[in-house]
Amino acid sequence: MKPAIRVENVVKTFGVGEARSFALKGASFEARFGELLMIVGPSGCGKTTLLSVVCGTLNFDSGRIEVFDHDLSAMSTGEITRFRCKNIGFIFQQFNLIPTLTAVENASVPLLLNGHGTRGAEKTAAALLDQVGLGGKIHSYPNQLSGGQQQRVAITRALAHDPRLVLCDEPTSSLDAATGKKTLELLKERALEPDRCVIIVTHDSRIYHYADRIVEMEDGHVIGIHEDPKNFHHA
Repeated sequence: MKPAIRVENVVKTFGVGEARSFALKGASFEARFGELLMIVGPSGCGKTTLLSVVCGTLNFDSGRIEVFDHDLSAMSTGEITRFRCKNIGFIFQQFNLIPTLTAVENASVPLLLNGHGTRGAEKTAAALLDQVGLGGKIHSYPNQLSGGQQQRVAITRALAHDPRLVLCDEPTSSLDAATGKKTLELLKERALEPDRCVIIVTHDSRIYHYADRIVEMEDGHVIGIHEDPKNFHHA
């Protein structure tokens, strides 16, 4: 079976001239359908940059990225935006909630962008918020929520439009152990669908056992792919 995601020798730089720095130095990996893949490594090694080029929010200098048989480098900016809107959910480390919208309105945004009516979108979003323990907070604004609650709204927003690919940047960083467990179980359930894939960037070794495989990064390179996460111990 073809992989869901194929990343081949991807290079990404920032800056120009003497200020130019390499964030990705020929990174390569594949993500399979029906799996939860984790990307781990020290801060600054390129993990978040790798997520950003996979979802098309960041251009890359060279290499090749295919997402569900779509070659990102062959697509226009508009085509990538439409493709991402339909197929990809992204959980940002900084949440990126809209401060003037309630929890249920924030979580409804991807559905509205995909043409759903407001009432139906909010009903779907409210049901998902209830799943992550926020049933009583659907009409609260971000500044009325704790960091962990905001993160759960961000997770709900990423899942609301039933994307085939979910990309997560440190999804448990603001969550207590019990809520983190519930969140990972929700993401794991999503990953098990045969046409789905979940990729998580994390520093949280407590959640490694949820992974089907682990991609280890260092200094812009993929230095290892571990098929048995239960025996993986990152230094």
